[in-house]
Amino acid sequence: METANQTAQLGFAHFIAQADTLAHVLLVILLAMSVITWYLIVSKTIANLRMKKHAQAFLAHFWQASGLQAVAAYLQQNGVNDPFSHLTHHGLKAAEQFRNKSGSRLIESGSEDEFLTRALRRAINQDTARLEYGHTMLASIASSAPFVGLFGTVWGIYHALVNIGMSGSGSLDQVAGPVGEALIMTALGLAVAIPAVLAYNFFNRAKRQMLTEVDGFAHDLFAFMSTGVRNNTRVEKDAAQVYAAPAAAARNA
Repeated sequence: METANQTAQLGFAHFIAQADTLAHVLLVILLAMSVITWYLIVSKTIANLRMKKHAQAFLAHFWQASGLQAVAAYLQQNGVNDPFSHLTHHGLKAAEQFRNKSGSRLIESGSEDEFLTRALRRAINQDTARLEYGHTMLASIASSAPFVGLFGTVWGIYHALVNIGMSGSGSLDQVAGPVGEALIMTALGLAVAIPAVLAYNFFNRAKRQMLTEVDGFAHDLFAFMSTGVRNNTRVEKDAAQVYAAPAAAARNA
């Protein structure tokens, strides 16, 4: 009966009760890291699923459209919700801006193809930044959480050894409990770091795949708009007029 009571006293609750201020601070840090990690995992998973759904819908309409004028009208109606439609949005805006340029600004310098290339490059850079949202935080948590837990373990073992020295008893039953409780911090650090590193690798791979597809689509879009491969002509003036008023849901160019 006495052994059972001693075992009950050596649990996580006992560790929390016996921990000092520094240990509590480290526990709060690990808890905050865990909350941030799981928030990013859930939010980015939902955002990626929505983005893929919108991308599939846009690409299906794009390849079935009769011309870029129809694509412009589709963007007017549905807005910009994925990297592919965002890229097209920038391309059509660039065509409109080049047609209405005054020639007095540095951004308007160069040929139409150069102007379009710069616009598409800006769009890809913006999409890259959006897709990388949260990656730095996940990488930081994955690399630092184990060390936060290890620091808590070292601090706990130090206090355990001090208490053992003061009690004058170094038997196994006196050492196992305090040291085991201190090792809880290492376990908590790993519990925070492992989901973070797995999520980082998963989202980073998804980002690379998406950017590869966007880069290929950018070459096709550039060909359609600069050489008129699809309609044997450049972007119709009417298409630029249709797209002149940005969609309310569109991102900032």
